[in-house]
Amino acid sequence: MIDRSDPSHLEKPAQLPPDDVAVSLQCVEMRYGPKIVLSDCSMDCKRGEITCVIGLSGAGKSSILRVINGLRRAHRGHVFINKVETTHLSERAMIDIRKKMGFAFQYSALFDSLTVGENVGYPLYEHTTLSNDEIRARVDQTLEALGLEGVDKKMPGEMSGGMQKRIGFARAVVNDPEIILFDEPTTGLDPIMTHVITDTIKRMQTKLKATCVVVSHDMPSVYAIADNIAMLFEGTIIEYGPVSRIKASKNPIVQQFLEGSEVGPIPI
Repeated sequence: MIDRSDPSHLEKPAQLPPDDVAVSLQCVEMRYGPKIVLSDCSMDCKRGEITCVIGLSGAGKSSILRVINGLRRAHRGHVFINKVETTHLSERAMIDIRKKMGFAFQYSALFDSLTVGENVGYPLYEHTTLSNDEIRARVDQTLEALGLEGVDKKMPGEMSGGMQKRIGFARAVVNDPEIILFDEPTTGLDPIMTHVITDTIKRMQTKLKATCVVVSHDMPSVYAIADNIAMLFEGTIIEYGPVSRIKASKNPIVQQFLEGSEVGPIPI
């Protein structure tokens, strides 16, 4: 167990990640006020692969995405995006990093006052010099790729939860990002739509060759899409590796979580 009263374990020099790593968290600590959410959190996400972060509700999984995206800054440790350390970048410089990322939020976070097409095109209006016609063409192409033809004039409130998820995905990938972050993409969906969303993520990643970080506790979905799985517990990644390695883990915390058992070291 980490002694969090002693910060020395976090005071490690940054290590430039290898070329095949797109996202690297090194001994990251992140707090909300006095509450430590991430502590000594380290993880490398391979370029062009899907890394799924699993763990208990409230364990800090979504905070990992926000640290990667720069919406929250690490208080200690180092964050590298495409070999650029972002921990202390200015907000202006961080915006340039975010232009290469897409973020699909847990509850889609669509603008109620904008049409579906305007929602999907929003990153292009904000961060590119494309003409209106070029943006409309890109939006139509993206919606079609996700099976959402003909909905661009509709309002988000007219869409089902599953459709809103896919619209959020469209907005996340409309700028052809190198890195895509998914926050609980199947939460609240029925089994059929869960399958649709899972398949959509896999197809998007294959098409874009993007590096994806997916936060989820939906294990069937995780097993279906993950190249690697990271298990977060008490703010720390305690196990990381391919699906087969995680399933075979001898760590009792990992096994209790995977089995959904009441018996084990995780307090209920």
